[in-house]
Amino acid sequence: MKKVYLHPLPVRIWHWTNAFLIIMLMLTGIQLRVPDIIPFPQYGVTVALHKYLGYLLTLSFLFWLFYYLFTRGMGKHYILNAGDLRGIPKQALYYLYTYFTNKRSPFTPSPDAKFNPLQKLAYSSVMFLLMPVVIITGILFSDILFFFQYIDMVGGLRVLDAIHVITGYCFLLYLIVHVYMSSLGKNITTYVRSMITGYAEEPDDENKS
Repeated sequence: MKKVYLHPLPVRIWHWTNAFLIIMLMLTGIQLRVPDIIPFPQYGVTVALHKYLGYLLTLSFLFWLFYYLFTRGMGKHYILNAGDLRGIPKQALYYLYTYFTNKRSPFTPSPDAKFNPLQKLAYSSVMFLLMPVVIITGILFSDILFFFQYIDMVGGLRVLDAIHVITGYCFLLYLIVHVYMSSLGKNITTYVRSMITGYAEEPDDENKS
């Protein structure tokens, strides 16, 4: 096995910070929708916690955006190209079948290409679609009177609430899939360790199968 340095320290710090914020926002969001189901403090405290966690998520997203823009890694890591589109069926087959026959993934990560086609599709959908939607709708909810004009343009509070909640459910679905996919390494902790240490373990070329 050889070790490949894939995840710089700023990315690792951002990843775990973002994960914590999203999980906490989900928990406080559930508490706001179904009071007393989760043992958070008083309802008003939960509202404030959800609000300020949302502000921190906004800062986290902006850090991610500017980090990849300034390091010129946005295109090579997140943007699907023609080769990625052609590789999606083979990568999907790997996850659905080939992985369970102990075969290697058709994609080998490198510092210049960390994510396989399906990962690119999932991560770009989250970061370029779901994240902006949940942040913008959350900001509008943070001060209904101040943003009333824009809320009315969206279709009113019920429409805004529906968009925000549906996006939250999409995040929950993504999180479940993401945690499952993170277990599909050499062993169940391989990918988690790589996001802690920065190094991913890959088979040597002569050991390919």
